[in-house]
Amino acid sequence: MKLKLLCLCTVVLLTLLEWPDLSQGAAARNCTVKPGICPRRKWGSGMCAEYCTKDRDCPNEEKCCHNGCGHECITPYTVKPGRCPMPKGTPMCAEYCYHDGECPGEQKCCRTTCGHACSEPC
Repeated sequence: MKLKLLCLCTVVLLTLLEWPDLSQGAAARNCTVKPGICPRRKWGSGMCAEYCTKDRDCPNEEKCCHNGCGHECITPYTVKPGRCPMPKGTPMCAEYCYHDGECPGEQKCCRTTCGHACSEPC
Protein backbone atom coordinates (compact mmCIF):
# COMPACT_ATOMS: atom_id res chain seq x y z
CA MET A 1 0.00 0.00 0.00
CA LYS A 2 2.80 2.43 0.90
CA LEU A 3 4.56 1.65 -2.38
CA LYS A 4 1.40 2.43 -4.40
CA LEU A 5 0.98 5.73 -2.55
CA LEU A 6 4.64 6.61 -3.12
CA CYS A 7 4.33 5.83 -6.85
CA LEU A 8 1.17 7.93 -7.13
CA CYS A 9 2.81 10.87 -5.34
CA THR A 10 5.84 10.61 -7.63
CA VAL A 11 3.67 10.64 -10.78
CA VAL A 12 1.69 13.66 -9.51
CA LEU A 13 4.89 15.55 -8.63
CA LEU A 14 6.50 14.83 -12.00
CA THR A 15 3.32 15.91 -13.78
CA LEU A 16 3.24 19.20 -11.88
CA LEU A 17 6.91 19.89 -12.64
CA GLU A 18 6.42 19.32 -16.37
CA TRP A 19 3.06 21.16 -16.64
CA PRO A 20 3.42 24.44 -18.60
CA ASP A 21 2.76 27.72 -16.79
CA LEU A 22 -0.54 28.76 -18.34
CA SER A 23 -0.05 32.39 -17.31
CA GLN A 24 2.84 32.66 -19.77
CA GLY A 25 0.81 31.33 -22.71
CA ALA A 26 2.52 29.88 -25.78
CA ALA A 27 5.99 31.02 -24.66
CA ALA A 28 5.82 28.61 -21.72
CA ARG A 29 5.19 25.69 -24.06
CA ASN A 30 8.23 26.56 -26.19
CA CYS A 31 10.74 23.85 -25.29
CA THR A 32 13.81 25.59 -26.69
CA VAL A 33 17.04 23.91 -25.72
CA LYS A 34 19.98 26.30 -25.64
CA PRO A 35 23.22 25.32 -27.42
CA GLY A 36 26.22 23.94 -25.55
CA ILE A 37 26.91 21.08 -23.18
CA CYS A 38 26.38 21.12 -19.42
CA PRO A 39 29.60 20.60 -17.43
CA ARG A 40 29.99 17.17 -15.81
CA ARG A 41 29.24 17.22 -12.10
CA LYS A 42 29.88 14.65 -9.41
CA TRP A 43 26.89 13.29 -7.51
CA GLY A 44 26.42 15.06 -4.19
CA SER A 45 28.80 17.92 -5.03
CA GLY A 46 26.21 20.70 -5.57
CA MET A 47 23.38 22.36 -3.69
CA CYS A 48 20.42 20.01 -3.31
CA ALA A 49 17.92 22.56 -4.62
CA GLU A 50 16.05 23.04 -7.88
CA TYR A 51 16.88 26.56 -9.09
CA CYS A 52 15.59 25.78 -12.61
CA THR A 53 13.79 23.03 -14.52
CA LYS A 54 14.32 24.00 -18.19
CA ASP A 55 16.85 26.06 -20.16
CA ARG A 56 14.21 28.78 -20.62
CA ASP A 57 14.34 29.39 -16.85
CA CYS A 58 17.94 30.62 -17.20
CA PRO A 59 19.21 34.06 -18.29
CA ASN A 60 21.26 34.76 -21.41
CA GLU A 61 23.28 31.74 -22.67
CA GLU A 62 23.10 29.78 -19.39
CA LYS A 63 21.55 26.30 -19.39
CA CYS A 64 19.67 24.45 -16.65
CA CYS A 65 22.23 21.81 -15.64
CA HIS A 66 22.55 19.11 -13.01
CA ASN A 67 24.94 20.35 -10.32
CA GLY A 68 25.58 17.04 -8.56
CA CYS A 69 22.41 17.04 -6.46
CA GLY A 70 19.90 19.59 -7.85
CA HIS A 71 19.70 21.83 -10.92
CA GLU A 72 21.00 25.37 -11.47
CA CYS A 73 21.72 27.81 -14.30
CA ILE A 74 25.31 27.32 -15.52
CA THR A 75 27.30 28.69 -18.48
CA PRO A 76 27.60 25.70 -20.86
CA TYR A 77 30.72 24.34 -22.51
CA THR A 78 31.32 25.30 -26.13
CA VAL A 79 31.42 22.35 -28.53
CA LYS A 80 33.37 22.99 -31.74
CA PRO A 81 32.79 21.02 -34.95
CA GLY A 82 35.07 18.18 -35.96
CA ARG A 83 36.51 15.10 -34.28
CA CYS A 84 39.57 14.66 -32.13
CA PRO A 85 42.47 12.67 -33.61
CA MET A 86 43.54 9.44 -31.96
CA PRO A 87 45.99 10.05 -29.08
CA LYS A 88 49.63 9.70 -30.09
CA GLY A 89 52.09 7.49 -28.17
CA THR A 90 53.83 10.47 -26.53
CA PRO A 91 52.75 10.58 -22.88
CA MET A 92 51.16 13.89 -21.90
CA CYS A 93 49.92 13.45 -18.36
CA ALA A 94 48.35 16.84 -17.72
CA GLU A 95 45.01 18.57 -18.12
CA TYR A 96 45.76 21.50 -20.46
CA CYS A 97 42.04 21.99 -21.16
CA TYR A 98 38.66 20.72 -19.99
CA HIS A 99 36.39 21.68 -22.92
CA ASP A 100 36.59 23.03 -26.49
CA GLY A 101 35.84 26.61 -25.42
CA GLU A 102 39.23 26.81 -23.70
CA CYS A 103 41.12 26.10 -26.94
CA PRO A 104 42.13 28.76 -29.50
CA GLY A 105 40.59 29.05 -32.95
CA GLU A 106 39.12 25.82 -34.29
CA GLN A 107 41.11 23.56 -31.95
CA LYS A 108 39.24 21.07 -29.78
CA CYS A 109 40.03 19.80 -26.28
CA CYS A 110 41.11 16.22 -27.03
CA ARG A 111 42.16 13.22 -24.99
CA THR A 112 45.89 12.51 -24.88
CA THR A 113 47.50 9.30 -23.60
CA CYS A 114 46.71 10.34 -20.01
CA GLY A 115 45.18 13.82 -19.98
CA HIS A 116 43.65 16.44 -22.32
CA ALA A 117 45.20 19.06 -24.63
CA CYS A 118 44.11 21.41 -27.43
CA SER A 119 44.48 19.84 -30.88
CA GLU A 120 43.49 20.51 -34.49
CA PRO A 121 40.36 18.50 -35.39
CA CYS A 122 40.49 15.86 -38.10
